[in-house]
Amino acid sequence: MAYDFKSETDVKEFLKNLGIEYRFGCYSEKNPEVCHLLGDYLESINKDFDKAAIVYKSNCDDYKYPKSCLKYGTYMLLGKGVRNADQKTAIDYFDKGCELGNASSCLHQGLLCICENEDKRIVRNVQKGMSLLEKSCMGGNANACYYISGMYISGVKKHQVEETLPNLETYEVAKDMEKAFKFALQGCDLGNVYSCANLSQMYRKGEGVAKNQELADKYKALALDYQEQIKSNQTLTFQEGLPPV
Repeated sequence: MAYDFKSETDVKEFLKNLGIEYRFGCYSEKNPEVCHLLGDYLESINKDFDKAAIVYKSNCDDYKYPKSCLKYGTYMLLGKGVRNADQKTAIDYFDKGCELGNASSCLHQGLLCICENEDKRIVRNVQKGMSLLEKSCMGGNANACYYISGMYISGVKKHQVEETLPNLETYEVAKDMEKAFKFALQGCDLGNVYSCANLSQMYRKGEGVAKNQELADKYKALALDYQEQIKSNQTLTFQEGLPPV
């Protein structure tokens, strides 16, 4: 059947049939990819976050679909489509997604390991968090490369520090501009605008790398180019799913 997408009636019919196809593919054919698309459909078209959460959770638990683990973990983190937000459960699902090879799940799990939180069930573990961020970066997540680079730029301080301790002992992760440069370079190569901007500054100041004004200018121009691309591409492709907030 041909649809006229300028017609409101045809668009509604198309979306209705799409939902039927996704339900059949998920519940009858038990296709994990289609189940995830059903979750995206319930989320973005029906705005039924409760049902979307159920689909994502089931698809992660039953079919081990990593993107669904990421989505349900995000729902639990935000308290979206569930009764209450629960950071511990969120971490558990990010852990599942990460183990299944989803780099974004590793990123979220890593940040939750590093950040301070009020949930006493979660023990802050900076070294584990840094390892997860590195895994995410190596898996192609540009944001993870940017975050881990930034942590090496500023260092990560211990939760409680005695004033009498030597400066180096106040850090869980010491400042390391060479490592910061390494991860900024990888983040920029993956398209992270902030990593490119940091690279430009490192080359300009000679931090973590030899001074090079030509390369500083190159990465500044690249950062500006990425920034323009972001502005012109702020649209959602439905079947790609919604990004985690």
